[in-house]
Amino acid sequence: MVGLPGTGSDADYVQRAFGPAATRLGLELIASQPADDLVAGHLAVLDEAARNHRSILVGGVSIGAALAVRWALTRELSAPDPTVGRCAGILAALPPWSGDDRHAPARASATATADSIRDLGLEATISAMRASSPAWLADELARSWAFFGDRLESQLRQAAAFVSPRTDEIARLRTPLAITASLDDPIHPLLVARAWCEAAPRAAVTELPLAEWGTDPALLGDTTARTWTALL
Repeated sequence: MVGLPGTGSDADYVQRAFGPAATRLGLELIASQPADDLVAGHLAVLDEAARNHRSILVGGVSIGAALAVRWALTRELSAPDPTVGRCAGILAALPPWSGDDRHAPARASATATADSIRDLGLEATISAMRASSPAWLADELARSWAFFGDRLESQLRQAAAFVSPRTDEIARLRTPLAITASLDDPIHPLLVARAWCEAAPRAAVTELPLAEWGTDPALLGDTTARTWTALL
């Protein structure tokens, strides 16, 4: 299994979110760490995993989920290559937006945070985030943002510029798509997850309250993995 983190998050969170599910499925987890070139870096990790395994399960959180779907769609449209492993399924946690939605809350949040880092600096941005966030979220973001340091602003802007798969593209997806949605997370609207599920030919969505998955990252991976298993 390959796991892709959300915007401003890292491989450490992916390990906690998808690691227990991978273990229960008997799979090795490759937790992708964001590179300076955010999109190309994650896609390179997926391509390398596909070259080394007969099939791979791809899990992603937020933009990681969108990247997973984009990669699977690209693979399905390319000429079959017997030397490259197939995508056995997508575990999409908290889909952020569809297409080039300029009004998506996750895009606005990434851009606003990047602007704050540019104008006020990283430490001041982390302090402001702590003052307006639940304790669990503040601790999680403060850790990963400090880890990225000066690279964070660029990563946030790259994420905000990413064009997610449109629903008409998702309608052509042959790979099983398991989705975990948040019932009450304003950054990851429930309507986006439901639209992805409705569009995909073979998909299911499970909905969780923010208070549950926020304090227990493994719940995202476990729930999405169970949803995927039920699709088989």
